[in-house]
Amino acid sequence: MSLSQHRPDPTPAQEVRFGTSAEGFPVAHFGDTAFAMLPGRDETYFLGHAWRIRRPLEELVRKDFYGHGGVLDDQEAFRAKVFEQAEHTREKHALGRREIRSRTNTPWGPSQGATVFAEGVVCHSTAGHGGFRLATDRNAQVDRRLRRPGGWYEEDAEWAIVALTFPHLFTSFERRCAEQTVKDSWPDAWEAIFGTVLAPGQSHEKDRRAFHARHAGDWIVISAIRSEHHGRHVEVIATLGGHRDREAEQRRFLVPSGEYETGRFGFVVDPDRHEVYEGPSSFVGWGR
Repeated sequence: MSLSQHRPDPTPAQEVRFGTSAEGFPVAHFGDTAFAMLPGRDETYFLGHAWRIRRPLEELVRKDFYGHGGVLDDQEAFRAKVFEQAEHTREKHALGRREIRSRTNTPWGPSQGATVFAEGVVCHSTAGHGGFRLATDRNAQVDRRLRRPGGWYEEDAEWAIVALTFPHLFTSFERRCAEQTVKDSWPDAWEAIFGTVLAPGQSHEKDRRAFHARHAGDWIVISAIRSEHHGRHVEVIATLGGHRDREAEQRRFLVPSGEYETGRFGFVVDPDRHEVYEGPSSFVGWGR
């Protein structure tokens, strides 16, 4: 989650209304925001957004909506997500964050505006990125394992460090997102701070480490392309353990297209089933 995706709404959500669009998919509305349950891949759905739509729900169509607010399994999940967003909007309004003009120089360029969460806790927006600036006394409150010198915390992941440190300045939704972000990105710090051990499936980074530990001696794909020389096959380049440094030995394999699924951390080649390939390549420049 990026905080730039969740700027304060002009007014709190007063009522959540559900309906069916002109094209038959579920829609909902609260405050200035409309949501839709839109068809995705493999019989799943995803959450679409629309802002400041004034037409009735039954007149909305697919092109009114944009963005991707996460995968939805069914209509029950859609309703739960809408209510979660309504709760988030109400709580955010109650926190009383202030928008201010700012020309502060940030690590990501000149600030084009900022949101004051509290004295010494300010989130800046720039042309391409953004993040939090904590005053010296505020930054001193961040756990040393997560503290950033200078008090700058970028908006893609490090914002969660700010939320973990000052939870009273964030909504329930933001706190949940922050907890998972810290677990995913800095599991060692999370375990040390809270005196716990994250189980498999609770941290992306721990799972990634475990995957590479299990497959340190296996060929893991680092690049893939549809083969122009062998129909229904993918030509892949793999290295032992998936290392990408220049010194790593590379081998090419042919993998049937129906079997090639990258997974969370990469595709592991099975030498007993996937043939080492030394023929003409679909990779530009290979072998030159």
